[in-house]
This record gives sequence, structure tokens and C-alpha cells, in this order.
Amino acid sequence: MHRPAKNGDKPIALIVMGPSGVGKTTTAELISQKLGWAFAEGDTFHPPANIEKMSAGIPLDDTDRAPWLEKIRDWISDEASAGRNVVITCSALKRIYRETLREAKADVRFVELVADPNLVAERMAHRKGHFMPASLLASQFATLEDLHEDENGVKVAVDTPPEIVVERALVALGLDTPAKR
Repeated sequence: MHRPAKNGDKPIALIVMGPSGVGKTTTAELISQKLGWAFAEGDTFHPPANIEKMSAGIPLDDTDRAPWLEKIRDWISDEASAGRNVVITCSALKRIYRETLREAKADVRFVELVADPNLVAERMAHRKGHFMPASLLASQFATLEDLHEDENGVKVAVDTPPEIVVERALVALGLDTPAKR
């Protein structure tokens, strides 16, 4: 089930962002379920070469990320053209990456998940089945450029259970009541 954009409004794309291990997928899936919006895992848009590189413990550079970000942007635009609101995960670590995503034909908003690097390292140590090794965590935090005041989005600490993180995000975005969805 999805709630289409109302009265000709531009469909919304919520991009749940932050370094690996902060809880993007859990948060995005819960938001998607709560709002009834389509969900996509941004990692599925990576070309095989990027996954191989990360699996080998080599950080991606801007050149590696460009086609990945463009695929995500284009998916958002396709969904928006069909009148669908979406929630998608994407590290979106740099402002320039977010600028590419904002080119989508949607009302693009960001939810930056904020966590202590030590907490994230602990989470990643217990995570199974993901290609991103914990050895790349430091490079992700070093690359991260927090959302700026002029960017459409909110920062939410992940120091509480996921349901509370989601509620904080939706309240901050003004999407906490059915009438505003």
C-alpha cells in the first residue's frame, strides 16, 4: 500500500542517511511501514565493482559513487513520476552527493541518523551478511559532512529504540499525523 501525493503535490522521497551501521535500513523500513510508502535499500543500486571494492576493504571514492547516486536519483524520479512517495537508504555522506539526489523529480528530504562511532563499531561487529566491513567505518565517519542548515532534512540521534527514532524523525519532518502524510 502507498499513499499517493495529494492534490498535485510533488511526491516525497525520504532518504535515510549516515555511515554504515547507524541503522538506516531498520529506520527506513519502519518509516515505510508506518507511512505505507515504497521502500528501497540503496545498497542494491551499487554496481558489482563497488561491492567488490568495499568487500575488499577499499573505500569508495567520488568517481565510484557517482553512477550509484545517479541510479538512486533516477529511481526516485521514476517513482515520483508514478505519484509514489518513497523511503530509501543511502549513506549520502557528502553534500555534493546529496545535491545529486536532490536533482530527483520529487520533494527530497533527508533523515540523518546520528550515532557515536563506538556504538556503530559495536553494531557492525555483530552484523552478519553485509558486504561492508567494519574496517571501512572510520573512512565513512571521516567522509561524513553533516546536513547543513539550508538542506531539507532533520538529524535524529539513534540513542533510543528504533521505534522512537522513527517517531522523532516523523515529528521533526511534520509527517507524524495521517493528515500530513
